[in-house]
Amino acid sequence: MEMTMVFSLLLLICFLSTAQLQPESNNEIISHLRQTTDAGNLSDNQQTCIVFLRRSNGLIPIKLSYCLVVKQVAFSASLLASGDGHIGPFNTQTPLVFRRVVSNIGNAYNPNTGFFIAPVRGAYHFEFHLYGGGHASHGTGAVLVKNGDPIFIAYEHQASYSVSPSNGATLLLETGDVVFLLHRQNTRIYDDQNHHTTFSGHLLFTQQENHWFY
Repeated sequence: MEMTMVFSLLLLICFLSTAQLQPESNNEIISHLRQTTDAGNLSDNQQTCIVFLRRSNGLIPIKLSYCLVVKQVAFSASLLASGDGHIGPFNTQTPLVFRRVVSNIGNAYNPNTGFFIAPVRGAYHFEFHLYGGGHASHGTGAVLVKNGDPIFIAYEHQASYSVSPSNGATLLLETGDVVFLLHRQNTRIYDDQNHHTTFSGHLLFTQQENHWFY
């Protein structure tokens, strides 16, 4: 499998022993990381792989001891696990916890806290769709938050009928970054068995921090 295809599916975090790469002025790790076909007795989340080291006498393939394979990450959840009704209004912004999880590939989303925690460094895309009944004093709104910093807001207000604000963003996240939704103060959000109010996200592609990955 070509590396462009592999990187769209997997993050290979490879560990080199210091004995394999001795300092040399013309050392240069080049090309793409490649998987080896001989996986041996490695577990499902490990594979062997190779990189190429350029030296004065040519290219030297180096077989790494193992690679950690991080699979695709994706989740989708709706606000209420059961029942129906409005949440809010509240006097302060309050984290929204989406209880009904329909997919959580990679288990990066926590339905007990409402937090998505990035398992790897990469670009992630998030979308959130809200629903609310019209009200003279209270709109419907939420804020997408990264590590406590507001990113984008979805908000709509009208005195009658229903409203359905939505928004989304693509974010570069470091490992351990936290993304969640804050219920905007003085607003109401509705959900029921039709699951109008949802929060979803997925990993688009990984971003390597190691300078020797090309």
